[in-house]
Amino acid sequence: MKQHMIDQQFAAEQAYLKELRRLHPSIEMPFVRLNPYLVTPLTAVIAFYTETEVPVTMTVTGLEPAGNITKTFPPAMEHVLPVLGLYPGQDNVIELSLPDGRKHLVTITTDPLDSAVKLPESIHTTAEYMEGQLMFLIPAMGALPAAYDYRGDCRWYCTENLTFALKDLQNGRFSIGSSRLMEKPYYTTGLLEMDLVGKIYAEYRLPGGYHHDQFEMEDGSLLVLTECFESGTVEDMCVWIDRKNGSIKKTWDFKKILPRNASPSGSWSAHDWFHNNALWYDKNTDSITLSGRHQDVLINIDFQTGSLNWILGDPQGWPENLVKDYFLKPVGNLEWQYEQHACIITPNGDLMTFDNGHFRSKDPKHYRLGKDNYSRGVRYHIDWKNRTVEQVWQYGKERGCEFFSPYISNIDYYGEGHYMVHSGGIATLDGITCEGVGSRRYFENKSVRLESKTVELVDGEVVYEMCLNANYYRAKKRALYKEGFNLTLGEGQLLGTLGVTPEFSTIAETSCQSDCLPEKYQVRFTEEKDRYTFQGTFEKGQLVMLVLDGGGDNKHSYFISTSAQSFTAMCVGTFQSSERMVDFKLNKCGLNGTYEVFLIVDDTMYQMNLTITG
Repeated sequence: MKQHMIDQQFAAEQAYLKELRRLHPSIEMPFVRLNPYLVTPLTAVIAFYTETEVPVTMTVTGLEPAGNITKTFPPAMEHVLPVLGLYPGQDNVIELSLPDGRKHLVTITTDPLDSAVKLPESIHTTAEYMEGQLMFLIPAMGALPAAYDYRGDCRWYCTENLTFALKDLQNGRFSIGSSRLMEKPYYTTGLLEMDLVGKIYAEYRLPGGYHHDQFEMEDGSLLVLTECFESGTVEDMCVWIDRKNGSIKKTWDFKKILPRNASPSGSWSAHDWFHNNALWYDKNTDSITLSGRHQDVLINIDFQTGSLNWILGDPQGWPENLVKDYFLKPVGNLEWQYEQHACIITPNGDLMTFDNGHFRSKDPKHYRLGKDNYSRGVRYHIDWKNRTVEQVWQYGKERGCEFFSPYISNIDYYGEGHYMVHSGGIATLDGITCEGVGSRRYFENKSVRLESKTVELVDGEVVYEMCLNANYYRAKKRALYKEGFNLTLGEGQLLGTLGVTPEFSTIAETSCQSDCLPEKYQVRFTEEKDRYTFQGTFEKGQLVMLVLDGGGDNKHSYFISTSAQSFTAMCVGTFQSSERMVDFKLNKCGLNGTYEVFLIVDDTMYQMNLTITG
């Protein structure tokens, strides 16, 4: 059985705690464990005992004084201190100090940086501006999640393919998408609650998986973007989940709110008609704002009823009744956003978004080529009473195609006049801006150059800019040690459910049976704690079914698609593999007993000589 990372981490934690308590070390000879939770090589724990409860101040020494990272931990007798901000391939010096004046230096030697971690091609900022914070970037493809200091030195990275939005939590941890794939191209099993030492405290599993974004409510519950695969559409639902047990408290289905093909964007498909890539809850209006890339609109719905409040976007092509009743009317010199990503409601109620500008028109006759296009961060002032919208700020248009990102990217608000604009999906070939999303272009031609540019501005002046040679879904500036964070020992939790895997109503007729499965299919069957994964290599369009026989009426059959898949918005390309390789997930939920496993390929049923339990 393939162990869940939560189980692997708990075993690793129990092992180091057992050794710590056996040794009972002092500050003069502390216990050190590098990468204690297996997924963050630039972290460690330092542990020791003191005779009385005292606080400990720890400093990770920088390559220069401005790079020092200092943290004071609360009083204790058993000190298990998370060490963050180590440099790769270095002898890192950590200073420990106690209130009585005792000090001790510890050296931790790290391995060289993983080759999958990109280093900045350029960075322009100062230590004074960054104030000890790092810029975290979550990749779309071609890199690992990583964080960089004011010099561009990597001070944190994760070897797991964490996905989509890194969002701070009130307890000092963060939420982010699981690395466990549920459905291609990038729908994962759920949402992780983690800390920067790499420890996973919970995985919140969802029957429709997780994608793109999430939001923590004041009471700690979570809004999460998901879908219902059985509906035939994706990226068009939001759920409200209970943080304590992962159960779903409420569901919003956007198919009940908007028409699916009234005025689609250039990337629209019937399957991915809305492409919801962001959400934001506003307490002042008790409403949720949602970004629908494949409709070129941001919409706002009432939290309690789910009813539509307003629509922001180019009204061309939309039904007259929707334009009249819901579309915000422009005031002044305003440009509409197209295929936007991310959304934020500022303290005064303004809306900020990243206007990707892909196609930059509702009319195919006026679609704009990438080389003639631009992306920008933009801020709109919305007057709810008069149902109007006014553009009050933008950045990026003046940079033209060199800042153009037709997909992914985000913005952030730090205060009035203080913003971040992250253009994460730049792609060029031989110096010419590519058409379409970078992840697709790169799969077609490895000569395509992927870039991201992260910019911060204060009152219109650029005070930070970093360029990396990869596409990154989002950027997030944060401190390594967030207020309220302390490493909490104990086993993480698997919460919620993956749901019952949809079945096929009939079993395909076969003309022969065989107990010898051809090697050319390269079939593999892997068990996890909550599901099985079936993988195999088949020709496009072949009939493939998985059949479970538990005796009597206890039978289940599953259709496995081998048709070619084409995704118009590959926001994360991490999970892509050979087109001929199928990857089918079979959840244990709904299975009861022991089953013999059979595989139907075309007109032959193969005995796999395998039994599984549910």
